[in-house]
Amino acid sequence: MKIDSVIARQRVDDLEAAVPFYERLTGRTADRFAFAGVHLASVGPFLLFCGPDEAVQKVAGVSATLAVEDLAAAVEEGVAAGATVVMPAQPTPNGHRAVLRHPHGGVYEYVGPGR
Repeated sequence: MKIDSVIARQRVDDLEAAVPFYERLTGRTADRFAFAGVHLASVGPFLLFCGPDEAVQKVAGVSATLAVEDLAAAVEEGVAAGATVVMPAQPTPNGHRAVLRHPHGGVYEYVGPGR
């Protein structure tokens, strides 16, 4: 399995107020989208999010997002190495995602093309 990048997650109170700081910090323009009742902005290596507590709890429980070339292979290899699937692969606005709990307790979202 090859991890292409790691995206740090940051909950913010006001997405529109936070985005300019991260755009200046990274020199990148934010890509905004919504998913499962949460408003998100991807800015370089940061994923900012806000929304109602109930919706945000699902996002906040994940330590980081790991971009992979082959999502199915990454899930298969993770499980073979001792990870457990918290959420199986499913489509999202940006491709496909799965959530795995690593053997040492960390919970990570894997994103990549689906099969």
